[in-house]
Amino acid sequence: MIKLVTVGIDENELIWDRSYNVIHQAYYENRKALSRKLQNLNFMKITFKTYRHWKATTEYHKTKDILYVKELLGHKRIENTFVHTHLVEFDEDDSFIVKLAESLVEFTELLEKGFEYIGDYEDKKVLRKRK
Repeated sequence: MIKLVTVGIDENELIWDRSYNVIHQAYYENRKALSRKLQNLNFMKITFKTYRHWKATTEYHKTKDILYVKELLGHKRIENTFVHTHLVEFDEDDSFIVKLAESLVEFTELLEKGFEYIGDYEDKKVLRKRK
């Protein structure tokens, strides 16, 4: 069984009710079928580790907190976390689009468009999204 190792979650809680080998085999069979169907061999390069690198990189880019990413990935040494986040560059413009939601409908629409909830201001919800 695959155990959940995430910050703030009980580590005895299971993600799936299948063993790692069953999930692993099903993933690789589906990946191979997709690669054949779309006639694109690049799908064969995507592994479980690819998703781990993607998650680490996006979280580091979003939070700029390497210690948070270290805990999220369950690493004991920060050097291991740097391996997963080496692609992040902060040279880009670090600006956001900020919106205020006055109603629940507007708040929901902004969340669906990828905005992130920040907090409340004068009974309105403050959300932001990278430009």
